[in-house]
Amino acid sequence: MDAAPPLAGVRVLDLTRYLAGPFCTMLLADYGADVVKVESREGREFRLPDAGRDSYFFLSANRGKRSLTLDLRAPGGRDLLLRILPRFDVLVENFRPRVMEQLGLAPEMLTEHFPRLVYCGISGFGPDGPYRDRPGFDQIAQGMSGFMSLTGTSESGPTRAGIAIGDLLGGIFGAHGVQLALLARARTGRGQIVNTSLLEAMIGVLSWGAGMYFESGTAPGPAGQHHPLASPYGRFQARDGHLNIAAAKPEMWKRLARALGRVDWLSDERFADPLARVRYRAALTAEMEAALGKADVADWVERLNAIGIPTGPVLNVEQVFSDPHVLAREMLVELSHPELGTFKTTGLPIKLAATPGRIERRPPLLGEHTEEVLLDCGLTRDAIAELRANAVI
Repeated sequence: MDAAPPLAGVRVLDLTRYLAGPFCTMLLADYGADVVKVESREGREFRLPDAGRDSYFFLSANRGKRSLTLDLRAPGGRDLLLRILPRFDVLVENFRPRVMEQLGLAPEMLTEHFPRLVYCGISGFGPDGPYRDRPGFDQIAQGMSGFMSLTGTSESGPTRAGIAIGDLLGGIFGAHGVQLALLARARTGRGQIVNTSLLEAMIGVLSWGAGMYFESGTAPGPAGQHHPLASPYGRFQARDGHLNIAAAKPEMWKRLARALGRVDWLSDERFADPLARVRYRAALTAEMEAALGKADVADWVERLNAIGIPTGPVLNVEQVFSDPHVLAREMLVELSHPELGTFKTTGLPIKLAATPGRIERRPPLLGEHTEEVLLDCGLTRDAIAELRANAVI
């Protein structure tokens, strides 16, 4: 029998909304944390009014949680939160800076009164600096981080990622920070304040994009469909679709030329070495696509991988979740759901051999666990009824 997941016993109070914060707390729930999502009694963002159910936007970032309806702005709302907070190890919020202070829940005050608490704040720009009070949204962070300047082509201009990468990275770094703070607490006995932002998360993954600027002093432009430092290494057109080929090493290049029936490339001065192939990338790409156009993507993927050339199809999302390897790696999970019948979600990208994470709880219905959570926190049924009568929960 598997051991308990690594965050079993950790209790998280989730004050988050939209995507970055909920994704953070979902990751903690995936690996065993008991996450209680605190929500307004008025409802949720992006609920589908015609269908009368939660949208994919909510469902994709809130599995594994329990839902507690609690109005923090109602008389008694703040007091109830402070009453239950000692039962929790972690509090996560993604309001703008100063909102928690306005609610009387400043992070410094909470960590002083609850010294073991790990407090995580995720915002657009962080808790200080000249932009701290600006509203922070994913696409704004994509643009201000330099990420969009590296994405797309010279023809397209700066291009956003197809998913809310800034929000998701903010959530990932938030979850990472929480786990680091819990690890430190195990040594010191004290919690601490953790903060990250969408802007910092995006800058934090610029990697060699930033390195190219640091080395040359010139900002790199959009990378397009090809690796800026290697060729052939990019996206190519075959007869029935696109595929990616990464033949950057000299031996791979030679095998690729032979496989495409173009041994003449090996004596062509334009393609004689890696730098030449980068310089004449456009010409090489055109000639490669002429050869690749004689067969389908699946044929080339099979043939080129068989001779040690990294090759993969460019799949759409539907194709991804019917791919046999994706299914074998359990990256599609299905659970029952009272509104949807079947709830589908992505699987766990990190597999732990001894203490694996688990996706066992669907996203909660609004307020589904209010009474259950408050009973867990020591309130009586009479006290809960009074809170309902006063519109606190």
